[in-house]
Amino acid sequence: METGQKAPDFTLFSSDLKPVSLDDYTGRKLVIHFFPMAFTGVCTAQLCTMRDSFGYYEGLGADVIGISVDSPFTLAKFKAENNYQFPLLSDFNKEVSQAYGAFYDEFVFNLKGVSRRAAFVVDENQDIIYAEVLESAKDLPDFAKIQEVVKG
Repeated sequence: METGQKAPDFTLFSSDLKPVSLDDYTGRKLVIHFFPMAFTGVCTAQLCTMRDSFGYYEGLGADVIGISVDSPFTLAKFKAENNYQFPLLSDFNKEVSQAYGAFYDEFVFNLKGVSRRAAFVVDENQDIIYAEVLESAKDLPDFAKIQEVVKG
């Protein structure tokens, strides 16, 4: 996915076992973070950075979500242990990660089909205004640039 494109629609189950769709955020900016696996060091750092700056996004009227191929039950435990105040969504069937181009066919330990670390900002009309898909799972998104784009 690239800036200027329509964000692919989705409906995924949250860690609260509730369906969440892109349409739920129409009229608001949305920051989407894809991450490979719950409970790993870099993924925890990525989402904790968003947790710690959540007030900034909230103050600008933007929402934040995290998406991985982990089950909703794993994501519920991960969310609770780290006090994330934003939804974590399970892309267990791997369709949304693929639609956004945020997908590893093969990952470490010969694991197949894992979300690639990525960040997107979707505007009020569901157009992508920021897209960052990282090659290395060891790298973190450019949080300063994400904040700058959300601020406008």
